[in-house]
Amino acid sequence: MKITVVGPGRWGSCITWYLNRTGHEVTLYGRKTSSAMQSYLQTGKGKYIEMPNSVKLSTDLSSLENAEVIIISIPSQSLRDFLRELKPYSLKNKIFVLCMKGIEVTDGKRLSQIAEEETGDANKVAVWLGPGHVQEFYNGIPNCMVIDSNDASVTEKLVNEFSSDLIRFYYGNDLIGNEVGAAAKNVIGIAAGILDGMNLTTLKGALMSRGTREIARLIAAMGGNELSAYGLCHLGDYEATVFSPFSHNRQFGEAFVKGEKFESLAEGYYTVKALVMLGDKYGVELPICKAVHAVLYENESAEKAIGGLFSRSLKQEF
Repeated sequence: MKITVVGPGRWGSCITWYLNRTGHEVTLYGRKTSSAMQSYLQTGKGKYIEMPNSVKLSTDLSSLENAEVIIISIPSQSLRDFLRELKPYSLKNKIFVLCMKGIEVTDGKRLSQIAEEETGDANKVAVWLGPGHVQEFYNGIPNCMVIDSNDASVTEKLVNEFSSDLIRFYYGNDLIGNEVGAAAKNVIGIAAGILDGMNLTTLKGALMSRGTREIARLIAAMGGNELSAYGLCHLGDYEATVFSPFSHNRQFGEAFVKGEKFESLAEGYYTVKALVMLGDKYGVELPICKAVHAVLYENESAEKAIGGLFSRSLKQEF
């Protein structure tokens, strides 16, 4: 299978390395201005991965025309603009696979909705979600992930082509739930980092339990299956997000509450705005998401936000 991966960042690089490892013909595309791409072009090495010689490198968008599958791993808020850059190229009968976790902050749209709008009916769209870090995969530590699409035949094809001893893929059957759950877990990751920064790590168990419940309610209200929140896209990704030292979102939350700089991308920073918008739209209470939003955007102290969660009216757990 001919595959082009868009995005030479840590996850795009890992996907490129992984799919090459599983026997596919893979091209990694990055902009000429990308320092990560320049590193691969000049040395064959990135921050975490040494790229095999069998991987092709390209800074020309026309290289996407030769791919059967186009995998995109870029910041989620840049997706729509990037897809519009592809309009001049002949991209039909392609499978676009989105490997980002986010929701468009301007209108609350899921990333697959954006891709379907911008790529047209002549192409198919899928998502690749679930737990795992580049450092661990590259060191041979396996994990489980999920692929989902509105087209079941696309899901089946990708799962069968991409599965290996390193990643066990599951067939997704709830695009709404999987996308919302995957995006929301980054917000929970920021909340976890805030707890770490406040020396309240012991509250992470409660955070995971109650966080999953509120996201399950939102998924159901949006027309998805609330059980998806308990699957690989959300709860199944908590270890890699809520506890891992590699998680950008957890690191960001901890740095933020300590007043320290953090310059890596933390998708949850944008996603929390979209989730609060969706909660209001669908009439779903999202107390944890609103607390994170208050800390990040409303200058509310983390102490007050946590206190507000504890002072809410008492209720049944389920």
